Amino acid sequence: MDFIAIGDTTVDEFIRLKEAEVACDSNNENCTVSMKWGDKIPYDFSIVVPGVGNAANAAVAAARLGLSAGFVSNIGSDHYGEEVLAAFTREGVDATHVVKNSTIPTNHHYVLWYDSERSILIRHEPYPYAMPKEFSPPKWIYLSSIGEHADTFYEELVDWLHEHPETKLAFQPGTFQIDMGKEKLAPLYALTELVACNKEEAERILGLGETDIKTLLENMLSLGPKIVVITDGTKGAYASDGTQMLRVPMYPDPRPPYDRTGAGDACTATVTVALSLGLPLAEALRWGPVNAMSVVQEIGAQKGLLSRDALEKLLADAPTTYTVSPL
Repeated sequence: MDFIAIGDTTVDEFIRLKEAEVACDSNNENCTVSMKWGDKIPYDFSIVVPGVGNAANAAVAAARLGLSAGFVSNIGSDHYGEEVLAAFTREGVDATHVVKNSTIPTNHHYVLWYDSERSILIRHEPYPYAMPKEFSPPKWIYLSSIGEHADTFYEELVDWLHEHPETKLAFQPGTFQIDMGKEKLAPLYALTELVACNKEEAERILGLGETDIKTLLENMLSLGPKIVVITDGTKGAYASDGTQMLRVPMYPDPRPPYDRTGAGDACTATVTVALSLGLPLAEALRWGPVNAMSVVQEIGAQKGLLSRDALEKLLADAPTTYTVSPL
């Protein structure tokens, strides 16, 4: 297997709001959305998207880009769990190590979607996390968001990685993994080939306030990974392997973004896939924003994920301004 993602999966239920107010600070950041309290709030429509989540999105991205991809996760023995498995089957993602739990339901999140942005109401069920038995070492493991009850799992994974140095680890920390603190996950960071997050997440991981990208890259590298990728919304994506610092702009949107859910997952998973194919860091970084651009044109985190042929065509047709440059 080329690529196995590990993390929670969920059913995302999108609720497209009609009426809301958005307020941002003077830099057009730190935005909040508000609705009338105690009122009936109209919405346009809702749609259920099964089999998503940071790691699940990465597995689908890898499969569409041509890798043999699998997924390690938990679901409930319920209707939504069957929908999740059906979604992975359609995408060609091996779900052999997706465990059905008879007493714990499938994760179900609610996405409050207004304009092109969204806030997600999340609940990670308390699944029993463990490294699968008879688990053949893949070329890459992609670890991302898992619930808050997984402390011993990280110790198991660290032991497994020590025993299988041929497998490279990409780590995209999720909310609870960030909240655990970098000290508690220090052994994991030290074994990581690639760590990827957005700018605000890097600041939280490092316990810093507003910090420039160069400093964030340097400090994230000091945790032990060989490569760090940091995305910064419309400002583009950045990467460093300790010898070079690189920046790539956003790939131009063909039309205004429809839904930004999964853009970061698409970018970091695609960079990881490109590295797994043997591309140099600069070219891998160039791949990431192309898939992110495509994802935000559709509803949900996976519908817009590209095939390798489609991605390479967009790269070939990219404007001359879409280049990787030293930071």
